[in-house]
Amino acid sequence: MIYLDSNATSQVHPEVVEAMLPYLTDQWYNPSSGYRSAKAVKQAITTAREQVAALINAHPGEIVFTGCGTESNNMTLKWLARLVGREKSRIVTSVIEHSAVLRPCEAMEAVGYEVARGGVKPDGRLDLDEFAGQVDADRPGFASVMWSNNETGIINPVAEACAIAGVAGWAFHTDAIQAVGKMPVDVRAVPVDFLSLSGHKFHAPKGVGALYVREGIRFEPMIRGGGQEDGRRSGTENVPFIIGLGKAAEIMKAELERDGHADVRRRRDRFEQRLMSEIEGVTLNGSREHRAVNIVHASFENCEAAGLLILLDEAGVQCSAGSACMTGRQQPSHVQKAMGLSDEQARSSLRISLSIFTTDEEVEEAATAVARAVQKLRSVQGPPGVGPVVVYGG
Repeated sequence: MIYLDSNATSQVHPEVVEAMLPYLTDQWYNPSSGYRSAKAVKQAITTAREQVAALINAHPGEIVFTGCGTESNNMTLKWLARLVGREKSRIVTSVIEHSAVLRPCEAMEAVGYEVARGGVKPDGRLDLDEFAGQVDADRPGFASVMWSNNETGIINPVAEACAIAGVAGWAFHTDAIQAVGKMPVDVRAVPVDFLSLSGHKFHAPKGVGALYVREGIRFEPMIRGGGQEDGRRSGTENVPFIIGLGKAAEIMKAELERDGHADVRRRRDRFEQRLMSEIEGVTLNGSREHRAVNIVHASFENCEAAGLLILLDEAGVQCSAGSACMTGRQQPSHVQKAMGLSDEQARSSLRISLSIFTTDEEVEEAATAVARAVQKLRSVQGPPGVGPVVVYGG
């Protein structure tokens, strides 16, 4: 099988598995206990915290380990909502956020908060003028804008948005779950107040994430109890997975410093070249300049993505039609609709996401498989307006 859905989840790095194993076997101790074996486990968590902090140029004390990126998003947004209160406040986010930000904002709106959702330009990036008009210095509030989009890979102007919020005296959060480990993320250069990340997006296991909380900023925990994570997220630590997250952060920092994922970028570009040269009616969506190195997002004229995915799966190629969290839903992607794509274009789009493990041979084989799948689907689907049809392999 050729795996090209790394934005859904990434392969756990073998070195990460190796680093985790001792803490699943011999080193099982509770890090809050007082004896030497437990203290050694606690020190391993400290090392992991340092590794994660180094990946985003933070101080170790600014890192809070969580269960996932969704938890990191929710604990930030819910705390900030409590901080600003319902009276006279405003929450500003964007229309292309992941559901882990959109759904909490909807819940706040349902109980009386005012939520503004900034639009995007046709290339998928945040419209800064509209965003600036929604941030109101005369009102309490906060803003949350994703760093890189999970579907299209576009990179938002987070530094500019953060500065706009800062001038208004607002806190600024970024969902950087699809950015950390894939591109340089520096919280000193872009002084966000809160940043969410998730391990399984950059070769750590599922079930562990982290929240960056800028030193000196007020923060109250969503989960209270034994006072772990310096009182910011109680609950006995998931030690093996935290160790894995730290090791993955160390690996990805080295990859970025070495070549910035140059091989991934080269393979992505080769994949796009093959699509554009061998298939008619292909549109590459999103900014060509401001995007993650690992994503190809393309629409195929007169081709339902659902049918393409069936054929590609049978051919041994695994990819997606958008966010994995939206798989199985029939409505067009809210991200693509916000960019101005028609329903037909949105339903004919594939997201191909590579990783450091993707090979040249896999790129070539997958591009051939996509071309064949498009040709086959068009041959049975007929001209626009005919269908839908059920596609069988063979």
